[in-house]
Amino acid sequence: MNARAGFVWATKQHFNRYIEECGVGCDLITPHMLAAPFFRPVINCLIIPTGFANPAYSNILPALRASSARLCQYIENGGHVLVFGAAMDKPDAYDWLPFSVVYHHDFHPRAVICQGTSDTTGIIDDFDASGIECDGSFPSHDADCIASSEDTAVLLEKHIGKGKIVITSIHEFPSRRFLQTFCEAGLPVQF
Repeated sequence: MNARAGFVWATKQHFNRYIEECGVGCDLITPHMLAAPFFRPVINCLIIPTGFANPAYSNILPALRASSARLCQYIENGGHVLVFGAAMDKPDAYDWLPFSVVYHHDFHPRAVICQGTSDTTGIIDDFDASGIECDGSFPSHDADCIASSEDTAVLLEKHIGKGKIVITSIHEFPSRRFLQTFCEAGLPVQF
């Protein structure tokens, strides 16, 4: 099976190439496309990169809010979503998700401690866990904490229906193995 990822940003980034080098097809989904009700791609996973809530970097947040109902249905039907840090101290930056997540922006390297046996911990396999760049933390959330730093969550996971959402403030590309496995595990469903 050839997995397809939807990468949400206004223009192609180096991250797009990285996704393809991991063996996953990658389609650029602009904020206008994301918010358009007639745009219905079939993808295994949706990737929302760091900086999605910071207007200095992107205009993605309004599109995410406009498409939140479709996003929830996509996950319930088996799609996977990988969301990175908002890159702005905006506690309601994740209010488009179907559960509560509060974000605190604070960029610096930190020791990351994985908890439990979730395969999501593989996101940091390519890094030294004693000093990973993170752009913030999640002091309050309604999800499973998969990894923490300084007693605050930096990696969350939430299963909804047949799919799941992974939210992280880790400011590095995910490991190649994690990205490939995560995208392939998502069902090819219409967004």
